[in-house]
Amino acid sequence: MLKFFHCNENDVDMPKTLLTWITAGALLLSAAPGFASDDEPSAGEMVVDVVVARPVGLVATVLGGAAFVVSLPFSALGGNVEEAADALFLGPAKATFIRCLGCRTTGKFIAPDK
Repeated sequence: MLKFFHCNENDVDMPKTLLTWITAGALLLSAAPGFASDDEPSAGEMVVDVVVARPVGLVATVLGGAAFVVSLPFSALGGNVEEAADALFLGPAKATFIRCLGCRTTGKFIAPDK
């Protein structure tokens, strides 16, 4: 029987570790909109954004790009290439690179009038 991932006792099981990090990131990001406010992002929100959300977004962008390339022939046959590109690659890329630091929505932060 072939083993694709051979690990010694001291080695880390990479697929389980990667799955754990992806799951934790997804849970953190899915809870974020519940805490959204109209105020300017705090320093703590910016730190969490830099340390957690941006790296997870970068991984999601890369994996989404790979998934888009794999699904491209099927999307082309179904006539929904644009929707697949937006959902799998452009959405995560915009959230990672265009969203302001600490903001919860994509785009430039505009402070509310007081």
